[in-house]
Amino acid sequence: MSQPSPSVLQAWLGADCVCFDVDSTVCVDEGLDNLAEFCGVADKVKALTNKAMNGDMTFEESFEARLSMMGLTRQKLDQFVSQHPPKLTPNVVNLVQLLEQRNKRVYLITGGVSDLVKPVLTALTLPDNRLISNRLLFDENTGEFLGHDRSCFTCRSGGKATAVKHLRVDLGYRSVAMIGDGVTDMEARSECDLFVGFGGNVERAQVVAGADWFVRDFRELAKPLLERDANCNMP
Repeated sequence: MSQPSPSVLQAWLGADCVCFDVDSTVCVDEGLDNLAEFCGVADKVKALTNKAMNGDMTFEESFEARLSMMGLTRQKLDQFVSQHPPKLTPNVVNLVQLLEQRNKRVYLITGGVSDLVKPVLTALTLPDNRLISNRLLFDENTGEFLGHDRSCFTCRSGGKATAVKHLRVDLGYRSVAMIGDGVTDMEARSECDLFVGFGGNVERAQVVAGADWFVRDFRELAKPLLERDANCNMP
């Protein structure tokens, strides 16, 4: 377990907005990889996911290639979602509750798709407006897959940084922390006060090296919050 510097700890405790990546961070697995397995193209899609997360391929190249392989329909996607509830990373629910109780607003920022991530919001008891994700487009009559909404922040490389900038400039948050496992999460560092690398599910060398603070268990992030409460309550 790495110990945060005093300045990093101050940034963590001072954040009024905390953003989480979803795949391999809030959840133990990758939603698009699971959907690909359901669609029978798991190996090909997983290889592209890893290329994007390791920085070997741009996110938009990986995202569009993965979607094109799956043969999606509205009906197939709905069937997958109904049969595959989210698998949350241990201790993440407690951390989100601690943050929300302290008026630190929690957002999920993901390159995944809204249909797969909305059940995660529900599991974390967060409202729908705390999700920034991608949106898939389907024909309303036939359910045929038409592509994805290219106006979404996270459909392109650097999109998470753009999403964080939106939170600061348009929604007025003063101090933002980002937590994630991948290089695409670390890209948001330019707009954040703090980037926390998370390695509880997947550990990536670039993220270990580039994070302001690297943790493998969400209890490491909960501990300073609880310790500050204890200090404040001392006579």
